[in-house]
Amino acid sequence: MERLSYKALKALKYDGYLLESAPERVLQFGEGNFLRAFVNYWFDMANEKVGWNGKCVLVQPIAPGLAKLINEQDGLYTLYLRGRENGEKVDRKRVISSVSRCLNPYEREDYEAMMQVAVSDDLEYVVSNTTEAGIVYDPACQKDDCPPASFPAKLTQVLYRRWQAGKQGIVILSCELIDNNGKELKKCVDQYVAQWGLEPAFAEWLETCTFCSTLVDRIVPGRIRDPEEVARVEEANGYHDELIDVGEVFGVWNIEGPEWLEKQLPFKAAGLNCPVVPDVTPYKKRKVRILNGAHTGFVLGAYLAGFDIVRDCMQDDAVRGFMNKMLNEEVIPTLPLDKADLDAFAAAVQDRFNNPFVNHELMSISLNSTSKWRARNMPSFLEYIEKTGKLPACLTMSFACYVAFFSNDIQELNDKGLVCRRPKGNDYVVSDDRWALEFYNAHKADSVEDLVHAVMTNEQMWGQDLTRIAGFEDAVVKGLHMIREQGALAAMKSCL
Repeated sequence: MERLSYKALKALKYDGYLLESAPERVLQFGEGNFLRAFVNYWFDMANEKVGWNGKCVLVQPIAPGLAKLINEQDGLYTLYLRGRENGEKVDRKRVISSVSRCLNPYEREDYEAMMQVAVSDDLEYVVSNTTEAGIVYDPACQKDDCPPASFPAKLTQVLYRRWQAGKQGIVILSCELIDNNGKELKKCVDQYVAQWGLEPAFAEWLETCTFCSTLVDRIVPGRIRDPEEVARVEEANGYHDELIDVGEVFGVWNIEGPEWLEKQLPFKAAGLNCPVVPDVTPYKKRKVRILNGAHTGFVLGAYLAGFDIVRDCMQDDAVRGFMNKMLNEEVIPTLPLDKADLDAFAAAVQDRFNNPFVNHELMSISLNSTSKWRARNMPSFLEYIEKTGKLPACLTMSFACYVAFFSNDIQELNDKGLVCRRPKGNDYVVSDDRWALEFYNAHKADSVEDLVHAVMTNEQMWGQDLTRIAGFEDAVVKGLHMIREQGALAAMKSCL
């Protein structure tokens, strides 16, 4: 079977959207599954919907990468967006043609090609997703390295070369999953300007570049891993594709930037969910409190109730009802965004969790639940109390489920974690900070009352003494008794 290429698609009389040639308007650091299912998809849709007429040049952030494969396929790859939308099962296929080529800057020829893109009059945007560890200042990187190891050092070289050529400033869109990613990237660039002794005029020119912090949200499982399914889709497509990518249907890209940027970017005109906002912080809070908080809020109890994957939880009236009540009545009222926006985001969460194509295991979500509950759920819990003067029923029971999950019939503490036994009879391993596991193991013989008191007064866990919250300790004791005596599902139902 012939490999995917423009020639192969022409021979197959492919009738989907393709853009074979266009100016290279984006320099993108990162060529992995996420960016190809997210950023390159956005630009591909903009090309089709509003004639943006642009291509993305990809750059490998590290030496081993996908440049060779991407170039062998003319930058083309097949993207499947799969999941649920408005309750309906969706499985969409699209050949993405917004990528022109991929450069490996660890090869001298490609390094120079990257610098040629840097000075191009067509270049408008730099996009990056070099993982959470990518935006770091490494003082070992030098001005004349070809290339320097860190991404911010590479970017500094690119921008410096552009300034030397007398070209105008550009927009930098950071997609790394750290807070204030754009601001942190600019801070690293400024450090290299100082370390390398670059001209003050260059530092002034950098202020004409727009470093945007952004918040990305799309689950990207990546490649199809089942060989039989790969064979089926390739037979249906009529070509061999080494770069098949899979993402969920839902996607939102919040970009922090000036008002003019929303008009310059092609996404709003193309009808894409990519708002430019003055501050992404409220949207980060929305994602953490609703999407991530929903996971942490129900999965531990659901696992004790006998469920194994997220999708099955959404098929159960009690678990789904528990999650929805927690989000709609206890979390959303604490958030500083438009209620209609929050309601729509929460409704999409149910569709995303009910994705028929993704088997998201509850035990994988359970990792490090102590810090997760503190970061994702406790702020909503405390703000709800401050706002209403009452305990939130579902969040309170969620805390009881957390304690139950960490203490259910403890068997042993070993190198892998804390081994507990589930009500249905199988052992499971709790993974968390070692000190937290040692704490629960030390209290495994405690009564419910003593255990809850010890957990709530552990300020290393929560940053405060939770027994000072009126009624909370008694409510969690009652909830933990119910979980142990009647089961976690009955405890969740009691909140409805």
